[in-house]
Formats: sequence, structure tokens, C-alpha cells
Amino acid sequence: MKIEQFEDKGLAHFSYAILSECAREIVLIDPARDPQPYYDYAQANDARIISVIETHPHADFVSSHLEIAQQTGATIRVSKLLGADYAFEAFDEGDSFTVGQLTFRALNTPGHSPDSISIVLSRENKDVAVFTGDTLFIGDVGRPDLREKAGNIMAKREELAKQMYHSLRDKLMVLADDVLVYPAHGAGSLCGKALSGANSSTIGAEKIGNYALRPLTEEAFVQELLADQPFIPKYFGYDVALNKAGAPAYAPSVQQVPRLTTGSQLEPGMLVVDTRPEAEFKQGHAAGALNIQQGGKFETWLGSIVGPEERFYLIAADEATREDLIRKTAKIGYEALIKGALVGTPAKDETLPKLDVEQFRQHPEAYTIVDIRNASEAQAEPLFDGALNIPLPELRERVQEIPAGKPVVVHCAGGYRSAAGASIVAPALPGTEVLDLSEAVKAFQTAAAAH
Repeated sequence: MKIEQFEDKGLAHFSYAILSECAREIVLIDPARDPQPYYDYAQANDARIISVIETHPHADFVSSHLEIAQQTGATIRVSKLLGADYAFEAFDEGDSFTVGQLTFRALNTPGHSPDSISIVLSRENKDVAVFTGDTLFIGDVGRPDLREKAGNIMAKREELAKQMYHSLRDKLMVLADDVLVYPAHGAGSLCGKALSGANSSTIGAEKIGNYALRPLTEEAFVQELLADQPFIPKYFGYDVALNKAGAPAYAPSVQQVPRLTTGSQLEPGMLVVDTRPEAEFKQGHAAGALNIQQGGKFETWLGSIVGPEERFYLIAADEATREDLIRKTAKIGYEALIKGALVGTPAKDETLPKLDVEQFRQHPEAYTIVDIRNASEAQAEPLFDGALNIPLPELRERVQEIPAGKPVVVHCAGGYRSAAGASIVAPALPGTEVLDLSEAVKAFQTAAAAH
């Protein structure tokens, strides 16, 4: 037996291939959008993929389960509660199947979603591992607030939090302490609030180190779980629906994105997502363009700022970056929204001025300061008295709350978000100077810590 973990660092996503060496057969769990790594693994091990299991319809990425099933003939197994639109075999509590000497059995573990399952892997009647999806993470548990308006079954966050309490205690904590825990996400995922950087654990270790597994009443657990959850990106509900239906094949979807030549005329009024470095963007860009820079979390911020009902042009610094960004966009199912992708900038209608940091340091009262960090970040570490906190995912909808009359300084924690924020605020406040504190914020953080 081999358990192969695949990691997508951008989305902090883990997927798994479990190989039965005697049967030369593979079971996949929660595969990512691009199926090629799983095909390559199967070929390298002279094995065939016979089943794909989805622990739930994912909100934060698009899965390739349907494409893999269509290409390989593998059986898709999901909970019947999911209400999948594709052909599947129900996999709920009491259901199991065997591959060689390995047995996979389902546990219904609602909490993150009403249709969540965990999969226990046994060998020769001994439990070896449990694949917990978004129910149990390393050091954390799945957030219960994503299915109030999405999915086949919707439920209030309080109800799901109560279900999570019992799923953890009645289903997972009763497994042997040496059973390995393999979650669907690690640190950086927005499917929880305090995930560890580790990629696996054991039931015993989680009983000791996971805050959600310590002795708590149901009421105290619910209260703690619901507190300080991160924002919900705009694309999450869209991806739940797309995964419930089954996404189109990855490579053809990426290929169908129109590649436009540099200098192409863009349709007036169409949203432009300019991914070039913020220094280049500030020197000249199309009017109204959003500066969501190429980076490790591009797809998350794209899906947090741009809604799934919006079409957009995608601008990249060079051809290799353009292709990489199209692939990243496809991971959240947004490739179909790209009106066209091109290199360079089609216009230099607008610029953004550079902040005189020393002038700002001496007279911060002369500026309207907009803190676009999450509310919990701003409360935990306030940097400027009187700053207006509007988190970046809400900024396009709330930008008119920013008063005119003084220059506006936008800041975040490190500079990436503030570049996007400044590009949102500037066109919304014509006649007002909009400035980006950018990486200079680190100096202010150091000064604040010293005091």
C-alpha cells in the first residue's frame, strides 16, 4: 500500500492517491482541477484509477472527479446527500468497498457541510488512516458557515456547528490514536481559521493539540467555532454548484480562453484584471483596471474581489505568466469568465502617484487612512488611529463609504492587498488623490511593536 499526497500550495489543498500494490489499482480522494498529475502517478506505478471519492462539494477549488471518471471509467463515490448531477455510487455510513487488501469505509461527518464524509482506510481489518476532507484539519476543524446559501442541502451555521461537535466526538475521536489523519487542506486555506502547517497527523495527536477536540460543552464549542471565521470569498458558492454538477474537462477549458495580441482593442466597460507588478501598474494602466498581482494566492484574491457573474480581461507581464495565470484561474472555475488574455497593457490611461512616506509619517492626520485588512487583523493590531477598516473583499461594494476631501492612503499588512485596494479606490473617487502605503507598512508595524 502507498498513500501519495498531492499539494497545491496556492490553495493549500491536499489530494490523495491510495495505491493497492497487489491489485495495481488506485483510489483518488478530492482531486484538484488538473487531472494530469494523477494520470502520471498511475502510469509511473503501472496501475489504473478505479475510483474517485469526493468528501463534499468543495467551495474553494474545482475538482476533476467527473473528468477522471469519464477518461478512466472510474466510479465516483459521494454521499447521496450531495445530490450530484452526475452518475455516482452512494458512499455513506455503512458503505464500504475493497481494493486488494485495502478496505475503504464511509463515515458521515457533517459540520463543514451537511453532506461531508470522511473515509477510513483499513488494511487486514486494522484502521490505518482517515481522510477527513474539510471536517478535521491539523490543529483546526472546517468552518460551518459556507452552506447557508449554497449546495443541495443548506443549513444555518449554528446547526452545522452543532453537527461538527458530534461528528468529531462520535465519529472521528473514537478511532484509534495511531490512525493517521489526512485532511483536504493545510495552512493558508480559507476553509478554516487556524490550520497548522503540517500535512498529516494522528487522531491521538489531534486529541492533544487541536483546540476543537478538547473537552467542551456543545454550547461552548459552537460559540468558539463561530467566532472570528475569515471572510467568505465571492467564488465559494459558485464552486460548490460547479462541483455538484461536475466541471468541464480541464485542458480544453484552458485552451478555449481567447489569447489576444498585445495592443488589442478592449470592449469598453469590461472589467480588466491587470496582474503586472504594482510598480509597473502605477506607471500606467487601463482606466478602472484592478491590480491583482501574480503571486502565490492570486486565484484566492481573484475569486474574492471578482464575482462569478463578471467577465473580465486578464493582463499579464509576459506570455509564460499569462499561461500560468489562466491555469490558476481555472483552478477556481473562472477560466470561462475570461473575455481575453493578453500580454502588456492595452492602454496607459491612468497612473497612481507614489506616496511620500516621510510626509505621511509626519502628518498622518492630513490623510484619510483606509485599512483593508480583515476585521480581526485590524482589531488585533491597529496601526493608525482613526483608520477606516474596509476589508479588501468588501471594498468594491463599500468604497463610497470613504470620505473625499483629503488624500486617501490605503494599507494592508504587507503590500500585496493594498496594491489591489488602491486600484479599486482610485477610479471610484475621481478628483481624490489615492496613495498606496505598500511595503512601507512594515516600518510602521515595527514602530508600533516597539511602543
